[in-house]
Amino acid sequence: MNERSLKFLKIFGLALTALGFVLVLLSPVIGEALVPGALWWIEPVAYIGAGVFILGAFVALVSIQLATRRIENSDDDRTWSQVTQDYFDTFAHDMGRPLRRILGKQREARALLNETGEVTQHMVVELLDEIENQAPNFRLMIENVRVLVDLEDNNGEPAVEPVDAAAIVRNVSDRYTPIARERGLDLVWWCEPTEFGLVYGDGSALDHVITNLVDNATKFAVGHIEIGLTRTDDSYLVRVWDDGTGIAESHLLHVFDRGWTPELSARAEKQSSGLGLFIANSLSQRCGGELLVESKQSNGGSADSGEHHTTFTLSLPLDNRPALAE
Repeated sequence: MNERSLKFLKIFGLALTALGFVLVLLSPVIGEALVPGALWWIEPVAYIGAGVFILGAFVALVSIQLATRRIENSDDDRTWSQVTQDYFDTFAHDMGRPLRRILGKQREARALLNETGEVTQHMVVELLDEIENQAPNFRLMIENVRVLVDLEDNNGEPAVEPVDAAAIVRNVSDRYTPIARERGLDLVWWCEPTEFGLVYGDGSALDHVITNLVDNATKFAVGHIEIGLTRTDDSYLVRVWDDGTGIAESHLLHVFDRGWTPELSARAEKQSSGLGLFIANSLSQRCGGELLVESKQSNGGSADSGEHHTTFTLSLPLDNRPALAE
């Protein structure tokens, strides 16, 4: 398959993905337009959108992997089809949880409609709120798959450009503040000095690392999340702290392992793909930085006993530009 065909296939897949996502988000509106007053139409539209979303994502991933394998590294003993299947399985797993929550709200509304003949305004608002709250999950999931593909290129280099680190941290905080509020969490951020200035590095990678760290914190925090941005003479630090029950000492060595989650050690069903922290750590290293974790577990593992917290600290150079040859 030539380069032009691969490019068309990629654009076609991304277009299908976007269309499917829009169908899921707009299913209440579309369903009402098709059959006024019949809320059950929301669910078929959402299912159709989810199907289009998965198909588009798969097509896009296949095209990306086909293009990547045109410049295949001799030391990679996995075929493109195996890598693509791994990514698609991860994609489907992570998409399933938020989609099930959205469709669960829809089924509740339909059951009430079948029983009483009407749906309360409160339930419709809950449905729309659920769609809005799950949107960042879809966004992060799509970005994680894209970054995973980029990380397969061992010759890839991070971008180096002027970056407003404080603005990036603030934007991530703004995106997750509604999610934290809905989960009863207080999320705050600060930077020191206040006029932080510009750094030179990969702004997209910085945004993605912090997003994964904050997303992880919203899942485990009990009541408070704090994001701090500071600098030293030659580097800057982003600390994401949460007051969750903490991570067991035996687990700390594995939190950055690809696909590892605490459920694996207990032989329980995985609650996530276990790729967020792996991606964050891999991007940090590619950008010449370091990601560390420190955690204190509560006594007895309960949230209300003793002090407990987890802190992820990202350290990156203030200036990642290559030195000029003399």
